[in-house]
Amino acid sequence: MAEKPWGGRFSGETDPRVEAFTESISFDHRLAAVDVRGSQAHARMLAEVGLLAGDERDAIVAELDRILEEITGGEFPFRTELEDVHMHIESALIERLGDVGRKLHTARSRNDQVSTDLKLYVRDGIDTIDGLLLELQRAFVARGKTDAGVILPAYTHLQRAQPVQATQYWLAYCEKFDRDRGRLADCRNRLNVSPLGGAALAGTSLPIDRKQTATELGFDAPAGNSLDISSDRDFLVEFTSALALVSVHLSGWAEEWILWCSTEFDMIILPDAYTTGSSIMPQKRNPDVLELIRGKSARVIAAANQLLVLLKGLPLAYNRDLQEDKIAVFDAIDTTVACLELAPAIVDTAQLNTDSITARLEEGFLDATALMEYLIRQQIPMRTAHETVGRLVARCESENRKLSDLTLEQFRDVHESIDESVFDVLGTANAVAILQSQGSGGPDAVNASLTHWRQALGMD
Repeated sequence: MAEKPWGGRFSGETDPRVEAFTESISFDHRLAAVDVRGSQAHARMLAEVGLLAGDERDAIVAELDRILEEITGGEFPFRTELEDVHMHIESALIERLGDVGRKLHTARSRNDQVSTDLKLYVRDGIDTIDGLLLELQRAFVARGKTDAGVILPAYTHLQRAQPVQATQYWLAYCEKFDRDRGRLADCRNRLNVSPLGGAALAGTSLPIDRKQTATELGFDAPAGNSLDISSDRDFLVEFTSALALVSVHLSGWAEEWILWCSTEFDMIILPDAYTTGSSIMPQKRNPDVLELIRGKSARVIAAANQLLVLLKGLPLAYNRDLQEDKIAVFDAIDTTVACLELAPAIVDTAQLNTDSITARLEEGFLDATALMEYLIRQQIPMRTAHETVGRLVARCESENRKLSDLTLEQFRDVHESIDESVFDVLGTANAVAILQSQGSGGPDAVNASLTHWRQALGMD
C-alpha cells in the first residue's frame, strides 16, 4: 500500500476490481500537459516562499519536462493502481527524485490540482474552438462575394415566405456563430480564476503565494473560496452548454443544406469530397458529413445534461462523483472540434444551383408581403391590406397565375387606390430591391452588413 500516495492510512490491499472501477487514467491522461504546467508553477512558488530550495525546484521542473516528454512520446507506462494522471506523474517524480519529489505536493491537494488542470484544459479548448468558429464565419462571409446578387426563397414553417439575397442567408449564420463566440468568451472570463492553493477544501496553514501561481498560469486572480474551489464545476456546465448551442447551430445549418441538396429542393450542390455513395444504389450522392454533423450534436447536448445531473445532488466540497465530469467534457470538445474542422471546407466548396433556383423562384408568392406593404403605403390599414392580398393570392392560385400576371384593372377591382406603381414591387427581384430596414435582405442593408463583417473578421 505504501506505493499509493494515500496508502499510509491503509494496511490491506485494494481489491483489483476497485482499482479497475476507480481508475481514470484511461481518459484523464490527456491532462498531462496542463498537469505539468500547473505543477511547475506550484514548484516555482514553493521555492519563492521558502518551502523548496532552488536546486530542488530546478530538479522538479526539469524532471516534469522529461516525464511529459515520455508521456507525449508514448513511452510512459500507465497502471490502473495509480488511478489517474496526477498520481502517475507524482509517483514517477518520487521514484526518480526521492524525497525531493515528495515535496511537490506541499500545500496542494488533488482537489485543487484537478480543478486547475480542468480550467487550463478548457481554456485551451475555448481558444481552439473560437479559432475554428472564426474560420467558419469567414467562410460564410466569403460567400457574400461568390453569391452576390443571387436571390433565394426564405422559409418559415418550411414554406416559402419571402425572397432574400443569398448573402443574407450566409450572414445569418455568421451572426449565430458570433453569439457562440461571445458565450465562449464569457465562459473563459468567468473560469479564469485560479483554484491552485485551495488544497483539499480548507486551504493551508503554509505560507504560499496564490497570486504568483495564478499570474504564471495566466489566471486573472486566485479563486476566492477554498470550499467552492473543491466543488465548483460550473465552468464545465457553462462551457458544454455553450458548445451545445454551437452544435445546435451547426445542426440547423446541416439540416438546411441536407434539404437543399435533395432533388425536391435542388438548390445546392455539395462537392464529392464531402459526400458518399450507396452500397447498392449507384446513382446516390449522400450528404453523410452533414448528416453526421447533425447527428453528433446530440452528443454535445447530452454532455451538458450529463454534467447537470452529475452535480445536482452533491454536497460541499469534493466528491468522487466529479471524476466522471471529464468524460463528458472531453467528448464535447472532441465532437465540436471534429465538426468545426470540416464545416468551413463544406461552406467554401458547395455551389448554389442558380439555374434551378431561378427557374422556380417566382413560385410560392414570395412577393405577397411586398404587395401588402405597398398597400400600407397607400394608406390602407395593415389588416385590410393583409386580407386584400390574401384574396388576390387565392384568386391566383385558382387560376394558376402569379401576382404579377394580374392586370391593373384586376388589382383595382380589389382596391381602388392601386395604380401602375404596384408592378414596381411585384416579382422576387423587386420585392428584394425595396427592402430597406437595417439588417434586412435588401441590397443596401446586405452590403452594409457584409462590409461590417469583413472588417470585424479581419478580411479587409
